[in-house]
Amino acid sequence: MSWAKMATTVRLYGRGLPSWVRPIRRFSAAASRAATVGFLKHLPETIKIVEVGPRDGLQNEKTVVPTDVKIRLINMLSEAGLPVIETTSFVSPKWVPQMADQDEVMRGIEKYPNIKYPVLTPNLKGFQAAVNAGAKEVAIFGAASELFSKKNINCSVEESLQRFEEVTQAAQESGIPVRGYVSCVLGCPYEGNVHPEKVAQVAKKLYSMGCYEISLGDTIGVGTPGSMQEMLRVVSMDVPVKALAVHCHDTYGQALANILTAIQMGISVVDSSVAGLGGCPYAQGASGNVATEDVIYMLHGLGIHTGVDLPKLMDAGAFICRALNRKTNSKVSQAFCRL
Repeated sequence: MSWAKMATTVRLYGRGLPSWVRPIRRFSAAASRAATVGFLKHLPETIKIVEVGPRDGLQNEKTVVPTDVKIRLINMLSEAGLPVIETTSFVSPKWVPQMADQDEVMRGIEKYPNIKYPVLTPNLKGFQAAVNAGAKEVAIFGAASELFSKKNINCSVEESLQRFEEVTQAAQESGIPVRGYVSCVLGCPYEGNVHPEKVAQVAKKLYSMGCYEISLGDTIGVGTPGSMQEMLRVVSMDVPVKALAVHCHDTYGQALANILTAIQMGISVVDSSVAGLGGCPYAQGASGNVATEDVIYMLHGLGIHTGVDLPKLMDAGAFICRALNRKTNSKVSQAFCRL
């Protein structure tokens, strides 16, 4: 179609439509607005973003990231307004060399008064070290898959829960909140499909131990909105929706769709990683976490409040990508030419 003909067509649709068409146009517009309002009624007004880039995003890097770079990244994320920034992991350097500077990072960051800086503590020893370094919140990391649990933390699911009980008891005595993770909630690299009932079982035990929030992780990114919906339906029968979060990887490009499905079901906490950093060292082929920039862009487009400054967030993503000498995995940052 030529530009002249296209322009004529636009003018015709703008003012020259027959009278019998105009009511249909008005009805369609009204119906569209009503549908949009109805859709937005089912979405939370506010979403809490849990930024996992400094820990989950960097733990898989083969080259050790300098401590000062990690500290700068966390400070930039704080400046961007992320309400929760998972800072580091108090695990043995033998298993995760990237986190060997956990104490220096924890002591070196600037702690903003309204921001939480949780750390991962897989056992009682790690919890005690985290508290000594000034941690005010910790997280424990379980799995819905037996084989994944053995590959990841070298014990069965039941044994891992026993270890975590020591941590939660010590945390309660110290007045420190504990967040729980359940990995492989939509699929396992070793077992394949994971039944929602197994996810619910692990989540319920973590919740009963005292975890105030349970993050459900699609560790290898195989989930779809359908499987996400079914998993959340089953888990929410045992754990209140208000205590659930989702943690999506974007291996198959389904992360944003899965997050939208989750928030339509009442989930109001979403984990994400700046620049889409991360993956899983025990899940071959698993790509990075969903990019925080992309999640924020989608949520703001839905009119959902996050409190996050997107330009400052993109600056933080550009900074860490330059430090790692790689391109960002964030589609939004790519569109804005931020590496």
